[in-house]
Amino acid sequence: MTEIETQVAPDAADEREIAIRVESVSKCYQVYGRPEDRLKQSIMPRLQRLAGRAPRAYFKEFWALRDVSLEIRRGETVGIIGRNGSGKSTLLQTICGTLTPTSGSIDVNGRVAALLELGAGFNPEFTGRENVYMNGAVLGLTREQIDQRFDDIVAFADIGDFIEQPVKTYSSGMYVRLAFAVIAHADADILVIDEALSVGDVFFGQKCMRFLRKFQETGTVIFVSHDATAVTSLCERAILMESGHLRMSGDAKTVCEAYHASTYDQTVRPAAVARRVVAPEPVRPDFRIERINESALRNDIEVFKFDPNRAGFGNGAASIASVRLTDTEGHTMPWVVGGEVVRLEVEIDVNRDLTQPIVGFFVKDRLGQPLFGDNTYLSYQHQPVGVTAGESLSAVFEFAMPILPQGHYSFDIAVADGTYIEHEQADWIHDGLVVESHTSSVSTGLVGIPFRSIRLQARKGAA
Repeated sequence: MTEIETQVAPDAADEREIAIRVESVSKCYQVYGRPEDRLKQSIMPRLQRLAGRAPRAYFKEFWALRDVSLEIRRGETVGIIGRNGSGKSTLLQTICGTLTPTSGSIDVNGRVAALLELGAGFNPEFTGRENVYMNGAVLGLTREQIDQRFDDIVAFADIGDFIEQPVKTYSSGMYVRLAFAVIAHADADILVIDEALSVGDVFFGQKCMRFLRKFQETGTVIFVSHDATAVTSLCERAILMESGHLRMSGDAKTVCEAYHASTYDQTVRPAAVARRVVAPEPVRPDFRIERINESALRNDIEVFKFDPNRAGFGNGAASIASVRLTDTEGHTMPWVVGGEVVRLEVEIDVNRDLTQPIVGFFVKDRLGQPLFGDNTYLSYQHQPVGVTAGESLSAVFEFAMPILPQGHYSFDIAVADGTYIEHEQADWIHDGLVVESHTSSVSTGLVGIPFRSIRLQARKGAA
């Protein structure tokens, strides 16, 4: 057999690397002041032309997009950011084909799975099961493929018996769970997500973020959000939309900084009321800590119970049995104050011998970004604490709880056997412990740090 080598011209190869090309796309809507103006527009211009007069327009033009051009390469993750009404969603809908542009052209190379808006693509009268099959067919799956993946879709959505109920009975979070579960199993080349992930709870949000990060390894992602932190975390490149125009395109950090600068005049004021409880003295306290803890800005953090049944993985050599936050006396804490010294206590059942166990944790925000964490390796690398099957292992981490912005956070807890470089994961639990920061003095950034002093001084003359 003769082997034939096919050579592709450089330009053709480059073309195949383009997942989406948008060229000079504009979208105009006709806005009518009164219902009768719509009827007049359908009749009067024709009569005016017959009468030899210039036709009159009975509407005002609203340009949702103006001459937008961009290219997205295969494997890229691109964020689209901007204020409400800037044209983000309109741009996505033209890319996905649910809107026809007034002018310009769009080329899409690959199968697109889109989560554009709450409940989009679902018939509210149909059950969840029926909508899975209908939506899967729209995304290009055959009935046989949906049959094979149905159980995985239901498990991912985690809505229980509601899968057999009409979708009109679903909460907004259940809508998103089922819609995302379908697109996660659609074999898409391009994934398009428009704000919808903000609806789900913290556990589902973490599950979605894990899927997105896995999908990023091979697929193309377009992610729209008002949350610049989410865009910076997920995306390599970002696009800033403003009044229908593409104002800026570049690396995500630079574009998000420009977006922040454009919205800097908006002031965020905390609305929560502080609970009247005396906060323990933190380690290396912020010099303002007393004033903060007596105000509505005190960082009150609620601690939820450990859930050993959360998703995870491992070879089964050990099982994480208990995780809790305590004070320095060992008492379980249902509430923590940011800056307070706490202990994270981890109890582990050992199923097989471990010669050099390592126990660790890290804390993630709602986007799955690791904020802080540590493990036992450096403390015990020269004196490993070996354990045999049937015994138990306990790890205690003592630290000052950082001051956290408002929102949900989760702890990943893990136990392994080996070294930093070579080890086998015995058990890893995603989101085993969840906390919620209800109030905070931190308005920007991922965590707050204690300040020793802040000075502001007026001087005569120029600097």
